[in-house]
Amino acid sequence: MNIDKFIFGFAGFLILISVALAWLVSPFWLILTTFVGANLLQSSLTGFCPAAVILKKVGIRSGNAF
Repeated sequence: MNIDKFIFGFAGFLILISVALAWLVSPFWLILTTFVGANLLQSSLTGFCPAAVILKKVGIRSGNAF
C-alpha cells in the first residue's frame, strides 16, 4: 500500500465515522467531516498533506500524489 491509497482510505473512513456519529450522537461531529474535506481540498490545490509527511517518516512508500 502506498501513501495515496492510505490517505484516501483514511479520509473516507473518517468521513463515514463522523457522519455516523453526527447522526447517532451530535451534529457537532460534522465539524470533523468539514475538516477532512477542507484538508483534501487544500492538498489537491497545494500538493501538501500533513498526514503524508507523517506517513513518509513512518516508512510507507510514496505514491503519485504525495
